[in-house]
Amino acid sequence: MAKTPTNHGKNWTSSDVSQLKQLARQNTPTRVIGLKVGRTAAAVQQKASEENISLKPTNQSPYNRRKS
Repeated sequence: MAKTPTNHGKNWTSSDVSQLKQLARQNTPTRVIGLKVGRTAAAVQQKASEENISLKPTNQSPYNRRKS
């Protein structure tokens, strides 16, 4: 059985949300964000959805296209 995160069941603080925004801007994977803020990956995705924070990587070109 997996361990419960340190912030399991606790409300998100404003510093947690700002850290989530900063890590999302840096293209940090969802699982790593969860480990840093003490939440599950699902909780991170849920909060990002509520706060309209995009977790999609911004540094990848679509369809793996390369300039010739």
